[in-house]
Amino acid sequence: MVVHAMSPSVRLQEMIRVIRGARTQGEERGVIQRECAAIRAQFRQADNGTRSHNLAKLLYVHMLGYPAHFGQMECVRLIASPRYNEKRVGYLGAMMLLDEKQDASLLITNSIKNDLSHSSQYVQSLALCTLGCMGSAEMCRDLAPEIDRLLRASNSYIKKKVSMSVWQLFPSWFGLIAGVLHGAVVLITELCERNPETLEQFRKAVPELVQIMKGLVMSGYSPEHNVAGISDPFLQVRILRLLRILGRNNETASDAVNDLLAQVATNTDSSKTAGSAVLYETVLTVMDIKSESGLRVLAVNILGRFLLNNDRNIRYISMTSLQKIVQTDHNAVQRHRGTIVDCLKDQDASVKRRALELSLALVSAVNIRSLMKELLLFLSSCPPELRAHTTSGIFNAAERYAPSQRWHIDTILHVLTTAGGDVRDETVPNLIQLITTATELHCYTVHKLYRALIADISVQSLVQVACWCIGEYGDLLLRGECEETEPVQVAEDDVLDALETVLQSHMSSPATRGFALTATMKLSTRITHNVDRIRSIVSIYGSCIDVELQQRAVEYNALFKKYDHMRYVIVYEKNGVTLKLQTDRQTDTGMTITLTATNSTDREITSLTLQAAVPKSVQLQMKAPSGDVIPAHGLGQLNIHFLPNQVSLKMRVRVCYTSQDFVCQDTVQIDSFPSPAW
Repeated sequence: MVVHAMSPSVRLQEMIRVIRGARTQGEERGVIQRECAAIRAQFRQADNGTRSHNLAKLLYVHMLGYPAHFGQMECVRLIASPRYNEKRVGYLGAMMLLDEKQDASLLITNSIKNDLSHSSQYVQSLALCTLGCMGSAEMCRDLAPEIDRLLRASNSYIKKKVSMSVWQLFPSWFGLIAGVLHGAVVLITELCERNPETLEQFRKAVPELVQIMKGLVMSGYSPEHNVAGISDPFLQVRILRLLRILGRNNETASDAVNDLLAQVATNTDSSKTAGSAVLYETVLTVMDIKSESGLRVLAVNILGRFLLNNDRNIRYISMTSLQKIVQTDHNAVQRHRGTIVDCLKDQDASVKRRALELSLALVSAVNIRSLMKELLLFLSSCPPELRAHTTSGIFNAAERYAPSQRWHIDTILHVLTTAGGDVRDETVPNLIQLITTATELHCYTVHKLYRALIADISVQSLVQVACWCIGEYGDLLLRGECEETEPVQVAEDDVLDALETVLQSHMSSPATRGFALTATMKLSTRITHNVDRIRSIVSIYGSCIDVELQQRAVEYNALFKKYDHMRYVIVYEKNGVTLKLQTDRQTDTGMTITLTATNSTDREITSLTLQAAVPKSVQLQMKAPSGDVIPAHGLGQLNIHFLPNQVSLKMRVRVCYTSQDFVCQDTVQIDSFPSPAW
C-alpha cells in the first residue's frame, strides 16, 4: 500500500496571498480544499504547537463563506489552554463558529468562569467579549457573581469591556458603567435601536455628543488612544453611528450634526485604514439623516476617493454605498463615472460585479452612447458568471435610452454576437418585434443578419433572428440595394445554402431548425427560380425524427400541393416596373389569372396598357384593368380568363406605359405557368 504524505500547511499570510491571487472561483476553491484537508489532518495529531495557527487559517476560510464547522471543538481546547496566544485564537473562533444554540458553547462556560477570575485583565477581557458575543441568558446568570465583582472594581478597562458585553441582560448595572464613555455610547446605541421610544430622551444628548466628537477630531496626538494618527477611531465610529440613529427622520438633531460631519469629512486622513473607517461611518451618517445637499456631495466625493484605494475591500464597500444612493444623488455619483468604469477591469470578481451594477445604474439618455461602449467592451471579456447579468442590463438600458432604432438594433446584435448563449429567452421575440416596427431599416437589418449568419451559426439566438429576418425580408436581400449599408449581391442559391447549413448543422437546436425551415418556406413566395429546390428541402423534413419539425414540414408540403397555383412567377422587370402573373382559380369551365404591375420608382407611371395574345386553340377573355395609372411605389391589376384546353398554354403580352420623360413598349413571351394551373 502506498501512502501519500500531505505537504505541510503554509503560513496564514501565504495562504491569504494565494487565495486573493486566485483568478477564478474554481482556483480559489481548490486552494481552500487542499488547505482544509491539511488542517483536518493536523487537528487529529497530538499538540505540536500549530493548533492556534491552523485555527486562525480556518477562521479566514470561514470569513470567505466556506464550511469551517469542524473547528468548533478545537476552539474549546484552545480556550482551556494556559497560553495566552492560544486562548486568544480560541475565543475568537468561539465568537465566529459557535452560538448559544450549539452544545459546544456549553463546554466553554467553565473556562469563561475561570478566566473572569484570572490575574490578567487581558484574559478577563477575552472572556467578557466572548460572553457578550454569544452568551445566553442562562450562561450570564451562572456568571453573574463574577461580572458583578468586575463591575465594582476600579479598573476602567475591565468596566468598559463589561459594559459592552452584558448590557442587554443586566440593565440594572447601567449606573456602574455610565462613567465609561465608550461603553455608555454602545449602551445608548443598542437601547435606541431596540426601543425606539427612547430616541426622544437621548436626542437631548446630541449637543454633548457633538462636542465630544469635535474634541476627538481636533485633539492632538494621544498615545493611549491614537491609531495610525487618528484619535480613538473606535470611539469616533461609535459616536457617529449613534448620531446617525438619533438624527434619522429628525430635522433638529440633523441640523445640530451637519457642521460636525463636514468637519470630520475635511479633517480626517483617508490614507490609513483607521481614517477610512471614520470617513465611511461619516458618509453613512450623512446619507441617513436630513443632511444638506452640499454635505451629500462631499460624502459622494469621499466614496469616489475610496474607489482609488489600493485595498479591494475599501473599493467594494465604496461601490456598495454608491449603489444605495445613486437614485437619490445621481448627478453627484455621475461625476465619478470614469473611476467606476475603470473598476470593471479589476481582478476581483466581487468588485467587478459591484462596478457592473453601478455602471448600469448610471446609464442615462445623455451618456448612453459612451457608457454602452464601455459595457460592450466589458462584455467581451467578462467572467462567465457575469455575462447573463451584463446582457440583461445592456438590453434594459438600450430599450430605455436608445437614441435611435438603428442604434438599438446594432447594440442588440452586438450583444448576441458576443454573448448570445447567455441572453434571456425573451430576447429573440423582443428583437423580432423591434425589427418589425423599424420599417425603414428592414433592408439594412436583413443584410447585416445575413452576413452574421454566414460568419457563424453557433449562436442560437442570433441564428434564429437571422432566419426569421431572411424569411420575412429575403426579397430585399436578393435585390442587392441598400442605402444604409454597403450593398452585397446575393443569389437565391446563396440564401438557400445558408439556411440549409443551419438545418443540417449539429449545433442547431430543434427551435433553430424550426426557424430555418419556416424561413425557407417563406422564401418560396419571394424568389423565382428555386421553388423546386425549396419544395425538395421541405419534403426531406417530412420524415424528421423531431416531431415539431416533422409537423411543420408536412403542413408546408400540403401548402405546396394545395395552393401552389396561387404562386406568382415574375414575367417582366424593367425601369422599375414589375409584371407578376398569378393563377387565382381554376374550374371545369375555365381558369382565371391575374397580371399585377408594380411601380418601385419615385415617379408616376401613366398610360399603362396590357395586351395579350394566345394560340387559336385557346379562348381568352380580358377584363378591364383596374386603371392605367400606377402611382409611385404603387400597383395595378388586370384579370384574364381562359377556356380550358388540353394543349400547353402559351401567351404573349405587350406592355406599354409612359414615365416622366420617356415612353416604353415591350413584348413578353410567357411559355410556362404554375403546374397545377394547366
